[in-house]
Amino acid sequence: MSSPETRDELTPDTGPICGRLLPDTAQIPDAGSLHVGGVDLVELAHRHGTPLFVYDEDHLRSRCREASTAWDEGVAYGTKAFLCKAMARLVFEEGLSLDVSTGGELHVALAAGVPAHAIVLHGNNKDDSELSQAVRIGVGRIVVDSFDEIDRLARLVRGTELPHDRGTDPTHNQANGLARDRVSVLVRVTPGIEAHTHEYVRTGQVDSKFGFGMSSGAATEAIERLRAIDGVDLVGVHAHVGSQIFRVDPFSDVVEALAGFVVPLGLRELCVGGGLGVAYVAGESAPSITDWASAVRQAARRAGIPETVRLTAEPGRAIAASAGLTLYSVGTVKELSGIRTYVAVDGGMSDNPRPVLYGSGYEAFLPRAPLSPRPRAVTVVGKHCESGDVVVADARVPGDLRVGDVLATPVTGAYGFSMASNYNKVPRAEVVFVRDGNVKVVVRRETLDDLLLRDQG
Repeated sequence: MSSPETRDELTPDTGPICGRLLPDTAQIPDAGSLHVGGVDLVELAHRHGTPLFVYDEDHLRSRCREASTAWDEGVAYGTKAFLCKAMARLVFEEGLSLDVSTGGELHVALAAGVPAHAIVLHGNNKDDSELSQAVRIGVGRIVVDSFDEIDRLARLVRGTELPHDRGTDPTHNQANGLARDRVSVLVRVTPGIEAHTHEYVRTGQVDSKFGFGMSSGAATEAIERLRAIDGVDLVGVHAHVGSQIFRVDPFSDVVEALAGFVVPLGLRELCVGGGLGVAYVAGESAPSITDWASAVRQAARRAGIPETVRLTAEPGRAIAASAGLTLYSVGTVKELSGIRTYVAVDGGMSDNPRPVLYGSGYEAFLPRAPLSPRPRAVTVVGKHCESGDVVVADARVPGDLRVGDVLATPVTGAYGFSMASNYNKVPRAEVVFVRDGNVKVVVRRETLDDLLLRDQG
């Protein structure tokens, strides 16, 4: 971004939007409105409507390339952060595999043309059809999460059809070229480490719905049972300690905690999952993907994990979050004298539920005036019938904000679109990729008629 970073007379809260929170290609030609990917955001909002998710395609590709370089072969993009067919193709084109956790995410990846061998299937409760399909098409990895799943997997590889499955018959598979000799799996373990993040996104502690506990002996038992199944190739261990983690220490800690468990097993792969945080507001900072990978690699060497063990990860937020921003239209400005000013926009908790779920903080700014100071304190709220429908609780905006303005919230590329809903029957927003002055609609805006497609009344 071409704006100055010096704020001699302005505090970070009331100065121009911090350039570090914007996508890589953000620029302000002739000190005018903000451009991303060579596209004027105000004009874009007027042409395509709001709310609108805008992704900087070059930013996405750059982070994918960084991840591919930083980690060993096999690094997978965590699709739960943001997934559509265009994103799936982009990620695969840049050399990453795709980490999916449901049959729906798997379906989108396959529909985008991603080959099965470049897909990793997660999930703490894979149903029969999800697991059967994964085995049948030959996904690259299945991350095993429970003893029930081990039992299902054993029946599948022995050719026993699971209930409700229509495709695991070995003869059928051979005829369609879908059979495979061995199913490659990772076993997910919980190392008993509590990351310093919101309790709802911690996953590495002993009390977790994910994986097999190390301290209880469940992880050891899972490995023994998987190794006893003909047709299953146990290639490694997977551990994930949480999301939105701002330091590399927890990742180093998990590697060191796992070393004594992993090394004697002689496995060839260790995945530390995802969870690397990103800065959402001014004053926050987070390690880069490269810093993260380097810290894990150093911890592995210190802990005696052989260099022959492939170290990999599943970044999601770190790739998508800062690449995206959301454009809204201001519809109402309501001043409560001596209390606060509410600025209501045409979206809200249906396109970004993170503030409601986690108390997540965001910034706000006006793309028409990205260099302007933001002295006015407001609360940006959505249009939903909930008092808790808050987009930015403590926003700072220019003093001349008015009804009809395009207002932007940066760093919304992860867990906005992917967690969107139709609450209050609000149609879901459009998603566009911008690059070199071009705009590509990758997910069209829902219409009111779309809301009735599944209504059988």
